[in-house]
Amino acid sequence: MQIVAQVLVGVVAALHVYFLVLEMFLWEREPGRQLSGLDAEMARASAPLAANQGLYNGFLAAGLVFGLVSADPTGFRFQVFFLICVVIAGVYGAATANRRILIAQALPGALALAAVLVAG
Repeated sequence: MQIVAQVLVGVVAALHVYFLVLEMFLWEREPGRQLSGLDAEMARASAPLAANQGLYNGFLAAGLVFGLVSADPTGFRFQVFFLICVVIAGVYGAATANRRILIAQALPGALALAAVLVAG
C-alpha cells in the first residue's frame, strides 16, 4: 500500500505542476483558454489572477514533493498536510468557480490522502 500511496501523491504533485504551467504560462494561449473557457480578451484581463493561482498550485506541488523525499515522520506529515490543503482548495474551487475542479483536484487529493493514511 505504501507504493500505491507514494504513486498517488506523485500524481497529485504532477497535476499541480501541470496546473501551474497552464495558469502561469499558457493562460492566454489555446490550452489555457480551453481550460478556462475564456475568450482572448477575458484571458488577457484575468492573466495576473491566473498566474497567482498557478503559483499557489506550485507551492502545493513543492510541499508534496518534499513530503515524498523526506524521511518519516516529516515526510508523512508533509504529505498529509499538503493533501488536506489540496482537497480543501479543490472543494472551495468547485463551490466558487467550476464544479470540474472537484474531479480534477479534490478527488485525486482525497484518494491520495486516504492511501497515505492507510499506508502510514
